[in-house]
Amino acid sequence: MRKIKVLIVDDSLLFRETLARKISQDSAIEVVGTASDPYSARDKIIELHPDVMTLDVEMPRMNGIEFLRRLIPQYPLPVVVVSSVSENVFDALKAGAVDFVTKPDMSNSRGIETFINELIIKIKIASTAKVGQRKNESILTNSGINTSRGSSNKIIAIGASTGGTEAIFNIIKFFPKDMPGIVVVQHMPPVFTRLYAQRLDSSCPMEVKEAVNGDMVLPGRVLIAPGDYHMKLKKRDGNYFVECAKGQRVNGHCPSVDVLFNSVAEVAGRNAIGIILTGMGSDGAKGLLAMRNKGARTLGQDEKSSVVYGMPKVAFDIGAVEKQASLEAIPQLVFSLLKND
Repeated sequence: MRKIKVLIVDDSLLFRETLARKISQDSAIEVVGTASDPYSARDKIIELHPDVMTLDVEMPRMNGIEFLRRLIPQYPLPVVVVSSVSENVFDALKAGAVDFVTKPDMSNSRGIETFINELIIKIKIASTAKVGQRKNESILTNSGINTSRGSSNKIIAIGASTGGTEAIFNIIKFFPKDMPGIVVVQHMPPVFTRLYAQRLDSSCPMEVKEAVNGDMVLPGRVLIAPGDYHMKLKKRDGNYFVECAKGQRVNGHCPSVDVLFNSVAEVAGRNAIGIILTGMGSDGAKGLLAMRNKGARTLGQDEKSSVVYGMPKVAFDIGAVEKQASLEAIPQLVFSLLKND
């Protein structure tokens, strides 16, 4: 098979050279060029036609986020952002990046190797991603839908991976304050899940927070599973709450969508709505099937609107998805399911 052609963009010569040398050791990757700033990168993109670009966020002359905003509309190239721990990564994802990796401490050899392995995986995933297909935002309304009716019994569970941060936002931004409680697993490392929850909380009508063990699932609240912790739904005295605990990776992930969905199937049954969104792999497919088998309503993102049509495809193929729809159509479908229940 043809190797994945990668362009590395970073203002540090040492970091560029280290990255180029180490990721080139993977037999599926060829580093075709490096660039120290966005202007040089633009020329290299035109000249070398890379399949994937790694991009530092903090650079001289023009930062990586502004570069993405200008680049993606003209050259829809999959980009993996390399960044320090910062909310900037979410601006980069909003601007069109496919995924991100946290910069390592260059003095820690073990940390560097972990970083390189993670970056190689994300480059391979990014090489399959669709970018530059953003549509105009839909204008949705839930007029005439009493979402609060019986909502203490209702629960919505969402699972996503690559491309999911923007997909989740583009669903819950339409949900009003009286929506049933929502539990979410988005594959993401620690700290970033908290930053992501804070970002959503500031831009959505519902309250959004990173879950902690024992948090109540309440109407008007969205709980995001914390990085490195599995999240399960529990019920006590008629009230839903979450249990967050360390555990082995499931399907290569912690938190795992399957862990959440399986618990929702057992605890909420037909009172739940499950939604599986863009992402590589199969995490969440079997859990969504368990939910459907227990009477839950289940939705899956379609291929055309998915950045990576992996998780939703597997779920659809095994019969876990009751209805497949575009990202833009999912909020209205949720409203319809709540109204018709």
